[in-house]
Amino acid sequence: MNEAEVGAAYTNADLLNTIKNVAGKCPTLKKIIYDGEAKPADVIALQEAHPHLELITLEELKQLGVDNPVEPVPPAPKDYCCIMYTSGSTGNPKGVLLTHGNLVAAIGGVNKMLTKYIHEGDVLLAYLPLAHVLEFLVENVCLFWGVTLGYGTVRTLTDASVRECQGDIKELRPTLMTGVPAVWETIRKGVLAQVSQGSPLVQKIFHAALNAKAWCLDRKLGALTGIFDAVVFNKVKQQTGGRLRFALSGGAPISQETQRFLTTALCPILQGYGMTESCGMCAILTPDVFNYGRVGSPVPCTEVKLVDVPDAGYHASDSPRPRGEIFIRGPSITAGYFKNPEETSATLTEDRWLKTGDIGEWHPDGTISIIDRKKNLVKLSHGEYIALEKLESVYKSTAYCNNICVYADSMQSKPVALIVASEPRILELAKAKGIESKDFAELCKDKVIVKAVLDACLATAKRAGLKPAELLQAVYLESEEWTAQAGLLTAAQKLKRKDINQQYVAEIKVLYGTN
Repeated sequence: MNEAEVGAAYTNADLLNTIKNVAGKCPTLKKIIYDGEAKPADVIALQEAHPHLELITLEELKQLGVDNPVEPVPPAPKDYCCIMYTSGSTGNPKGVLLTHGNLVAAIGGVNKMLTKYIHEGDVLLAYLPLAHVLEFLVENVCLFWGVTLGYGTVRTLTDASVRECQGDIKELRPTLMTGVPAVWETIRKGVLAQVSQGSPLVQKIFHAALNAKAWCLDRKLGALTGIFDAVVFNKVKQQTGGRLRFALSGGAPISQETQRFLTTALCPILQGYGMTESCGMCAILTPDVFNYGRVGSPVPCTEVKLVDVPDAGYHASDSPRPRGEIFIRGPSITAGYFKNPEETSATLTEDRWLKTGDIGEWHPDGTISIIDRKKNLVKLSHGEYIALEKLESVYKSTAYCNNICVYADSMQSKPVALIVASEPRILELAKAKGIESKDFAELCKDKVIVKAVLDACLATAKRAGLKPAELLQAVYLESEEWTAQAGLLTAAQKLKRKDINQQYVAEIKVLYGTN
């Protein structure tokens, strides 16, 4: 608020108390516009604490417009659409300058690529914050297409998180959906939890059908999969309303195991790739070139090239698959960061290429995979590099894991992990191990439970084909969820790695045996 020198803030009546706590630190703030029914006590407290602020209800704002009409002023392409702040997962948030031209270019690129897959009557479930560039772009594209938008929240998505009513997905019955990997992991684990409650025969039939349908899909034998849907998977599809045709995952890497599971049991989970700085767009995986572990082909509004990262052994001349840092250029790319020329010059080259910091790999069919993250590459004691985000996307699919932060000390030979444990699965594990009379927090410290979770993580790693240097040495189980309110996640549910590592310094030392 201070960097943008805001003069007015729009908020919900429920958040007036929050505004009261920060308004004194924002000298340019003069007006507060709010929606909803405010508690009289909150209004009085805000006015007493900050008498210089003018409070305006949304209805009063509308009336101001009626009383003071002006001619429409259409924006020019170079006019700013918004300053969208990055999530701050790797440092302080940066204000990305996005123009109307940037947004229109991104919408045009997505439309060119995906419009043939959009049907009349399509419905999208929108639940990510609009301050997340993926949601911002997707909702604008849907408005352009005429797709119906239904608004939900992360907390009420599924039946498991609500009482005496249906979750947002089952109630709205969307045909399209976007999400971040954490949401897909939640849906996958919810399906598996339901399957595990069935008899051994039911479980055996489900997993046999899953493997058989996946085998058919891998060989483009989609015509043979109807029997599996009719007998087994239509019940799974009903958990999302039964109409979902395909979904787009973005914001972070999704584990191949989760993508394969949901694509087989539910619908194709496509991947997209982009950044706030590129208006959310660089590449999209379309249904006709579907393949696991790829983020698709470049969107028509972007140019993409790979640049050598010799220290990590990546070269654009690598054969048969060129590898290197992904650079993007095109009309959807930001002109820079607000009041931050140093970061602008560090991120954009003189000829306007955006350095993404992601390591990509080209495939012969023109699609690209994200194989590493330059900033989160850690060189271990034996000289081998590992990518923390890649490992997190793999290990997060372990049943006992709700969230995970992988940490690697360059003086050590293997990484360790801080895991937010899944309470229902840990309680099941304790029962299976014959451990009684312990609450969840105590179970997270039980050596037998910790060893079992580590073994499960290593089994996941083995299935994913991770290298020896990528195998976890030890894990710490956390019983409390990480939240944005606690400062450990961003608003887009990404890890604030630096803050997490600082909070768990002592636990990390114990994991490495250096305390």
